[in-house]
Amino acid sequence: MPITFRKSFRLFPGVRLNINRRSWSVTFGGRGGPRHTISSTGRRTTSMDLPGPFGWRKTTTRRSRED
Repeated sequence: MPITFRKSFRLFPGVRLNINRRSWSVTFGGRGGPRHTISSTGRRTTSMDLPGPFGWRKTTTRRSRED
């Protein structure tokens, strides 16, 4: 079993800083509404819990520039 590291800090109400071995991210929002996550790797995720066993998530990644 691999050893993992993950830590989450609450900065302000509705704002969290998440840290793991390879990157960090900031999450805005919380219960009862959409959550927006911006990662240091360029990934942006918007998610929302829906009633019952449903949820919605949209993830976009930053494309690398080819010089």
